[in-house]
Amino acid sequence: MNAIVRTLVGVAFGLAAAAAVTDELKIPVGSQALADGGPLPPHGMLMPRVRAGWGEPALVHDAVGQPPITRWDYADFSVYFEHDHVVHAVAHHRRADTPVSDDQPLDD
Repeated sequence: MNAIVRTLVGVAFGLAAAAAVTDELKIPVGSQALADGGPLPPHGMLMPRVRAGWGEPALVHDAVGQPPITRWDYADFSVYFEHDHVVHAVAHHRRADTPVSDDQPLDD
């Protein structure tokens, strides 16, 4: 019985030690921007100003819910509107190790 208790205590300490050495990556919400450093539309900006500054969106989703929330998708980011004001803009992140497709030329 004593050997079982010592084994369980050893396993518990081993798990606690493994958990103590894990890393956590924290990225502040306000620091998000496009990969090329370009800014995203700020909170409160009106739809016409977003369209004037970033052009026509690639895709416009219909308003959903109450209050109505609309999403505009651009190539590198999406913008969420409540009525006609920006409430959030999110950059689309792409994995660095994305596989090359057959129609893309390979670098030699």
